[in-house]
Amino acid sequence: MDIQAIVSLDRTKCAVQCNSKKRILEIISGIASDNNPEVEETGVLTALMSREKMGSTGIGNGIALPHGRLPGLDRVIAIVVTSSPAIDFDAIDNKPVDIFFTLLVPEEQTEGHLQTLAMVASRLSNKETVKAIRRAKTGDDIIAALQ
Repeated sequence: MDIQAIVSLDRTKCAVQCNSKKRILEIISGIASDNNPEVEETGVLTALMSREKMGSTGIGNGIALPHGRLPGLDRVIAIVVTSSPAIDFDAIDNKPVDIFFTLLVPEEQTEGHLQTLAMVASRLSNKETVKAIRRAKTGDDIIAALQ
C-alpha cells in the first residue's frame, strides 16, 4: 500500500496546541470522525486508548504511531498531526513526542494492519522526512514530506 492512499489533507494538522497524551488522542479522534462519517469519535478514542494501555506507541525520536482497529471501517485511514510543544507520550526513549502518525484500520484486517504499520515506520525512519514534517507549516507541507 502506498502512503499517499491513506493520507489526506483533511486529516493532517500542524502545530496543534496540546499538553497531554489523552488530549492529543482526543484531538486525533475528532479529526478522524469529522472527516469520515462512518467513524465515531468515541469509538476511535476507545480504540486508541486501549492500544496505549498495552504499551506506548511512542517509537522514539519524537514520533508516535497510535493505531487501532475499528468495526465498520472499510479502508485504512491515517491522521497525521504535529504538536507544539512536544508532549510526554511515554515513548520508548522517554523523549517527548511531536509527530503523531495515527492509523485506523478495519477490524478484520490483521495482516494488512501490520504491513501498513511497517511501511509507515520505515518512512518515518528517514531523517530528512522527519525534519521536513517538523518544518511543516501546513497539511500540504506534511503530505509533501511524506511523498
